[in-house]
Order: sequence, then C-alpha cells, then structure tokens
Amino acid sequence: MLQQTQVATVINYFNRFVERFPDVGTLAAADEAEVLKLWEGLGYYRRARQLHVAAKQIVEKHAGQFPQDFETVLSLPGIGRYTAGAILSISLDQRHPILEGNTIRLFSRLMELHSDPRSTENQKKLWEFAETILPQKRAGDFNQSMMEIGNQICTPREPKCPECPLIHLCPTFAGKLQDKIPASGKKTKYESVDETVILVQRRSKWLIKLYKPGERWAGLWDFPRYRIGTPKETGECPETKSLESRFLVDSGLNVKLRKSDWKIKHAVTHYRITLHCYEAEKVSGQLSAATKRSGQSPDSPKAEYKWADLNELQNLPMSVTARKIVKWIE
Repeated sequence: MLQQTQVATVINYFNRFVERFPDVGTLAAADEAEVLKLWEGLGYYRRARQLHVAAKQIVEKHAGQFPQDFETVLSLPGIGRYTAGAILSISLDQRHPILEGNTIRLFSRLMELHSDPRSTENQKKLWEFAETILPQKRAGDFNQSMMEIGNQICTPREPKCPECPLIHLCPTFAGKLQDKIPASGKKTKYESVDETVILVQRRSKWLIKLYKPGERWAGLWDFPRYRIGTPKETGECPETKSLESRFLVDSGLNVKLRKSDWKIKHAVTHYRITLHCYEAEKVSGQLSAATKRSGQSPDSPKAEYKWADLNELQNLPMSVTARKIVKWIE
C-alpha cells in the first residue's frame, strides 16, 4: 500500500484490510471484487490484484508460509528488488540492500551524483553503493534508518543538514550542492484528454460496465465511458450522434443523449482527463446477450454490462470517478 501512496493515507486502509484479511489464507480465498472494494480510493489497483494473486501462490505453492529465499520472494507478483529486500532484511535480518525514493535522494547526495539518479547507469551505481555500505548485522535496522533519514532529514527541498548524523560524510553538504543534487529528471508531459460518461437509467437501476483485464481499472465497475473530441461548451455536441451509435454497437441499447453541465476533472498516469456527463433521455432495446454477465464467455471481447440499483452500487468496487458519479446520482 505504501508504494505510490503516503503513510497518512494508507493507515485507515491498512487497518480495514488486515481486519478483513488477517492472514494469507483468508486473502487468497477472497473474491477479487472484495479485495478491490477494500482498496477503493487508493489507486494503482494493479497492486491489489497482484497482492491477491501472490497470496494465492503462497497458499498453493508454499503451504501458506511466506518464502524466505530472495529469488522466490522476487518471483511473487508485484514484488521487485526493493520490496523483496525490504521484507527479508526487516523481518529476518537478511543482508539485502534497498533503494527507494528516500534512499535514492540520500545516496545521491552521499555520492555527490550530479546526473539523473533514475538513469540505468546511475541506478546500477546506487544499488552498488547501497550494497557496499550495508552492515553485516542488523541490515533491516540500517535500511529503515536510511529511509528515515531520507524522509525526515535529507528532504528534497531545504534538507535539515545540521540535524543529519551523516553530515561529515556528505560531499553535497560540503559543496553546498543540496539544491542541485539529486538532479531533476525529465518532467512528465501531461496529455489533456476529453472523455464522456453515459448515464443510463431503467426504472430504479443504472447501467454499469466491468473493466476487463488489460484495461485501465481492470476488475472495477464504472459507468460506460468513451474517449471523445473536445465538446463545444454550448449547443448540441457534434459527438452526440456518434456516441449513440457507438453505444448501440457496444450494448445493444438505443439511447437519446443529452449533455449535462456536470463534469469531472481528474488525472490518470500522464493524462489530464475532463470527463463530460451525458444522460440518456430515452432508452429502448435489450442488452446484447454477449454483454450480460450471466451469459458471457470469459474470452468474449465484448464489454460486460449489468443493471444495478443504488444499494448494489454501494457494494461494488468502483473507480474514484465512478464513486463520485454515484454520489451525484444520489
């Protein structure tokens, strides 16, 4: 949970998660939808799916016991070199180095590394440095200490150098280069994207779609959405007819759409998305057989749709934007 997410955000999620899944067997036996529901709001849902699959592997291949061999741990879904080293050094005091955001910054300053620490060449140098300075005993305590110094003292801006126990070993401090090291990497270029969400209500139920493996938010439910050109702010959107046609092909439903004034702005990886809302004024037809949950082949390329009332929507795992739409509907 702490990968890509801050501690303050994680605490409540962690407590709820371990209360529901107190051991690896309970997690392995759970339905993926429940795992994703408890993860809802943390983002990067691939982490949750990989955690779930790893739990199953531990139960099936390792009799429910977490492996203690580095290469075996590394082979588990969602675990890379840093995570494997952190787990084994902290829990079993095995001598494995770690490298993550805080220690990358700290080690870059201790090495006076002027170029981008994220480059392949510098990553190799940093891992070698991390291994070289690792003590023979209490490797876990040492690794946690390095992370704490990076997090609490050797901060990105205005590091607290006078408080640092490594001040006399730091060439970056001696050269007053704290503002230059570590070097900034390439700035992420964000792409602005317009998408539309279609709200279709039939009696007291709303049409929702399940994201399939390989899609963004795989395993989560959302209202049908499409990527579109930039809509006009006034008048009828030229995309409306196209949306109605695309939706008919996908779902088997004929709809007459009108554009709502309500919209959401959100970010996903390097996209900055404006989500425009369209409501179906008229609905006719039936969901195509291939799209219904009960009759769908697992290999079907068709999207999986279902009708759900507000109570069911509350219990399904959904994307953050879909959850906002549910609140808006309420």
